[in-house]
Amino acid sequence: MKGQSELYIILKNLEIPYVYHEHPPVDTVEQLDVYAKNWNATRCKNLFFRNHKGNRHYLVILRHDRNLKIKELEGLLKQGKISFASDWRLEKYLGQKRGGVSPFGLINDLENHVFVFIDETLLEAEYLTFHPNTNDASLKIAAKDLIRFLDWTGNGYEFNSLTI
Repeated sequence: MKGQSELYIILKNLEIPYVYHEHPPVDTVEQLDVYAKNWNATRCKNLFFRNHKGNRHYLVILRHDRNLKIKELEGLLKQGKISFASDWRLEKYLGQKRGGVSPFGLINDLENHVFVFIDETLLEAEYLTFHPNTNDASLKIAAKDLIRFLDWTGNGYEFNSLTI
């Protein structure tokens, strides 16, 4: 599995600048709020789901202060109920552990299995923060660079308004 050091090489090769912030391990965006007050960036929640058959997986990225309308996402997918993916699925598809979920884990999804849904309100942000495949640090990147990174991964993605 590719880890943190590989991510930095990829960001360098893509010429994606970032600001590194080290902090104690955090499992939720609410815990991160204590450390991120002066970062001048939009913090993001990253949720990892599976369909009811377990053969499709989805990463949902939304602003830290928004909530996902799960029923609307289920309606959009037309695959029945979705649920949070298990720890072993998180490790298998993103190479991450609970609490460290971020789009940077897509460097481990070599078959582009995971589809990404992005809260369209993130288009308004100048900078975003994500864990760099570990929950004891965060990277601040330009929102436009998230798109460049996603294009590089080859994973499918779309912007949506499935949040409140």
